[in-house]
Amino acid sequence: MEVFGLNSLIRRMKVVVLANESLKEELINGVTAVNEAITWISDISQLRDYAKADVYIDLLFHKDHTPALQLLLPRLVFINSVEHTLSETDPAFIRFNGWPTFLKSNCVEASVLNHGGRRKAEEIFSLFQKKLEWLPDEPGFITPRIISMIINEAYISLKEGVSTKEEIDTAMKLGTNYPYGPFEWSEKIGVEKISDLLVRLGQKHHRYSLLPLLPK
Repeated sequence: MEVFGLNSLIRRMKVVVLANESLKEELINGVTAVNEAITWISDISQLRDYAKADVYIDLLFHKDHTPALQLLLPRLVFINSVEHTLSETDPAFIRFNGWPTFLKSNCVEASVLNHGGRRKAEEIFSLFQKKLEWLPDEPGFITPRIISMIINEAYISLKEGVSTKEEIDTAMKLGTNYPYGPFEWSEKIGVEKISDLLVRLGQKHHRYSLLPLLPK
């Protein structure tokens, strides 16, 4: 978005973002001008103090947040939900992949069922100089599925004594040019998130059902 258009959007929109410090840094990723339009909060209970905002982005989304977020509709509500689809939360939400490290990218995977909200959603993410890549409303999007399987295979290799964590991480980074190795990535994302996704995917697709080898 051109600077003039970005400044205009900043002036007329009130955006509330629920985030921790690390995800806040990933979302902004050097785009400091957006702070003028954003109110940052750290707990879902704080939403009641900002009931008249235009846009809400929940980077710390948990399924338990759904009732509080539903009260904010029909305004735009974005949820960082890789595992849970819109049919499980609310069809009026906009869902995106905000797993730790993934928001650093300029392209963000997202799903929407109300296609009339696409343009406005794209405008909002342009504040952060990010483009939304629209995908079907399926658990895991694309990139988290791939990374989760790579991480799972790395734990299999470790269990079988193929190599050490450090060597596997180094080999993956050198061989694929990924920013992190599978064990580094699992620590940043959180093994629980990866496990939850693979459990869900494994219920329908056998190739994902290698979960027991992941640590608890």
